[in-house]
Amino acid sequence: MKVNVTWQGKMRFETETPSGHTVTMDAAPEVGGENKGPRPTEMVLSAVGTCSAIDIVDILRKMRLNVEGFAMEVEGERAEDHPRRFTKVHMHYVLKGDLPEEKVRRAVQLSVEKYCSVSNSLNARISSSFEINGKRYEMD
Repeated sequence: MKVNVTWQGKMRFETETPSGHTVTMDAAPEVGGENKGPRPTEMVLSAVGTCSAIDIVDILRKMRLNVEGFAMEVEGERAEDHPRRFTKVHMHYVLKGDLPEEKVRRAVQLSVEKYCSVSNSLNARISSSFEINGKRYEMD
C-alpha cells in the first residue's frame, strides 16, 4: 500500500489514498498549524476505531445477526516523552439490536486479536468493552 502526502503550506498536508480519497491533516496552531484538519494522532485513533468497527459489523452480519445501531468511543493515552507514542488504547463499542452477549464478545475478540491490522500495528496495550442496548460488558 502506498499513500502520497503533499505539503499544502504552513503545517498542513494532504494525503491521497490508494482508494482515491484525500484527507487533509494539520498541526495545532501552537506549533504553526491552522487547525484546518485533524492531527495525525487523531487519525490514528480514528483508524483503529473504524478498522475494528468494520470488522465487528462484518462478523456479526456473517453470524446472521441484525445490528440496529453501532457507535464507539476510542481513548488513547500517550507517553510523556518523545516520540509520545500511544501506550494504551481503550475501545468501547455501543451496539443496539437483538445481539447475544457471547456473539458480540466473540466479534470484539476476533477484531482486536486477529483481524484489525491497524490495532495490531500499534505497540500499545489495547483493551475493550461493549454495551448492548445499554448494558455494559467488559472484555477480559
